[in-house]
Amino acid sequence: MKIAIIGATGFVGPKVVNEALSRGHEVTAFARQPEKLDIENEMLTKQSVDVTDTDILANLMVGHDVVISTFNAGWTNPNLYNDFLNGARSIQEATKKAGIKRYIFVGGAGSLEIEPGVQLVDTPNFPAEYKPGATSARDYLTELKNEQELDWTFLSPAINLHPGNRTGVYRLGTDTPVFNEAGKNDISVDDLAVALLDEVEQNRFVKKRFTLGY
Repeated sequence: MKIAIIGATGFVGPKVVNEALSRGHEVTAFARQPEKLDIENEMLTKQSVDVTDTDILANLMVGHDVVISTFNAGWTNPNLYNDFLNGARSIQEATKKAGIKRYIFVGGAGSLEIEPGVQLVDTPNFPAEYKPGATSARDYLTELKNEQELDWTFLSPAINLHPGNRTGVYRLGTDTPVFNEAGKNDISVDDLAVALLDEVEQNRFVKKRFTLGY
C-alpha cells in the first residue's frame, strides 16, 4: 500500500514510518520539518507541509491508499486545544478531498472510560498540563463519530505510552483501558506502531475507536 503518515517527526510518527516500511509499504512522511526524520529508505518520501493548508495537503495526498495521522499540536503550545482541533479537522477534510477512504487517527487515552460514564480526562488526578490536549482529542473523537464518508478509525494509546522494545505482542480493547493483572495500562510506542499497522492491513475497527495494552 501507499501510506501517508502525518506528523512523522513526533514521538509516535517515526515508529509508524519504520513499521510501515518494514512491511514493504510505500510511505510519504509529512511534517513541517521532515528533514528531522532520521530515516532513509528507497520506499520513503519526505514532504514538508502545514496541515492547516487543507487544499495543499489534499493535493499532496492524492494517490495514497491510507492516511495515518499522528498529528500533535505540541504539548507546550498555549493554544493547544484549538490548534489540535483545527489541525485534525483539516487533515480529515484533506483526506476526503484527496479521494482517500481509509483514515486512521492516533488520539489520546483521556477519553477512555475508567468506570461507566467517567472518562480518564475528567478524573480528579488527571495531570493539568495534559488536560488541554486530552480534552481536544476527546472532543475530536466525538466529532469523528459523525463522519459518514470516510472509513475512519481512532486509536487511543495506553495510558502509559513509553519508549521501549518492539515485542509485537499486545491486547486490544475498545472504550476502556486494557489493564494488566497489576492494574497497569501501558504500551511501548514501538508496539503501538505494530498495532496501528495491523489495523491498516486487517481493518478490524472501521468507524470505531480501539485501544490496547500489554
